[in-house]
Amino acid sequence: MATKGTNAKIKELKGIKPEKVTDEQLVKVQGVVSEMNRAYIELGRLCASQHNFLHQLAGKQDELALLQGELKESYGTDDVNIQDGTINYPQNGKVNS
Repeated sequence: MATKGTNAKIKELKGIKPEKVTDEQLVKVQGVVSEMNRAYIELGRLCASQHNFLHQLAGKQDELALLQGELKESYGTDDVNIQDGTINYPQNGKVNS
């Protein structure tokens, strides 16, 4: 009576190579690849969100630059306390008008 490993050893000695991995190994590999694919998809979503947020931020920076220009034109400075609206004029008292 042949033992469990005997068939494998005979095939090995004859140069016969296995054609497939075991079902258990296949399920494990498929699971890991599936998890990796999900991670790549989520990473893509995050990158797309980051890209959109960066565009929004650039738009807000442009908007702030326009507001600063308006403040400078109206008050001679764009140095304003954003908590209470106090204008911080230069110490030398000269205003860029």
